Amino acid sequence: MRDLIDDIFVNTFDNPILSQLEDQASFNLASLMQQGDRLAFTTDSYVVDPLFFPGGNIGELAVNGTVNDLAVSGAKPLYLSCSVILEEGLAVDTLRQVAESMQAAAKKAGVQIITGDTKVVHRGAADKLFINTTGIGVIPPGVNISAQNIQPGDAIILNGEIGNHGTAILIARGELALETNIESDCQPLNSLVETILSVCPDIHAMRDATRGGLATVLNEFAISSNVGIRLDEQSIPIREQVKGVCEILGLDPLYLANEGKLVVVVGRENAETVLSAMKSHPSGKNACIIGEALSSPPGVVLLKTTFGAERILDMLVGEQLPRIC
Repeated sequence: MRDLIDDIFVNTFDNPILSQLEDQASFNLASLMQQGDRLAFTTDSYVVDPLFFPGGNIGELAVNGTVNDLAVSGAKPLYLSCSVILEEGLAVDTLRQVAESMQAAAKKAGVQIITGDTKVVHRGAADKLFINTTGIGVIPPGVNISAQNIQPGDAIILNGEIGNHGTAILIARGELALETNIESDCQPLNSLVETILSVCPDIHAMRDATRGGLATVLNEFAISSNVGIRLDEQSIPIREQVKGVCEILGLDPLYLANEGKLVVVVGRENAETVLSAMKSHPSGKNACIIGEALSSPPGVVLLKTTFGAERILDMLVGEQLPRIC
């Protein structure tokens, strides 16, 4: 086990904190306090099937997913942990490729993987490889992003096409006689968030639309702030191929998982400034305003359809696609 850890993880994630190989990672609090006045702390587990898919793999997903969970709080992500559960018989080359992808994703996001754990379970006790990542970031003064801050009249902005990740995973499983060139949107969003905050620190709410998709995030927002939300279906960017797959399978792209999309809620007076800043960034070049917050009906998300009618966009019941992240 020591040889495996040294070969795969220590050598790949090499940094001064990790190289100490203690039972915990320690870092300087004074340097953190220079960057902000609050810590952001999050954890997530990744069990995606298959491990490799168009546009990414479980390693990139684990890093980017945790980085994004920190970023949407307004935090600057700094440190990650990495715990892996391996099924007996997993090819070492597969594990090495995943670890290298994690390091590349961490470097791109500007974070360090500084501690971790490795366990091997008997064949059949897990499905190849599961990863847990925990992240720590620092929230700068003056930033107060919360789903409870949304006010009637606020604009809702999305940074690009939805449903690509869920569709890519579904096709990659090879269970359907469908072929597309759709890739996952798996990417770090912390740089985009920094760009947004640089022009408007007064962001009311922000969240990445992962499992449960755009519709679930907006329902969570509506409930937390006790506001209504109206979306314009024509304004929501969805690739035609994603629409086609959803029509064939009876899925709704508004509930499909994403791994590189965030929803920003901001006062109407700042909406155009934020939108322009997002469009200037590679991860937000297709950003658009897709709706607004309403005073009523509280806790309800409405979708104005392409036919001009309105329907309630409810919280997802169950899970459209399992093992998606």
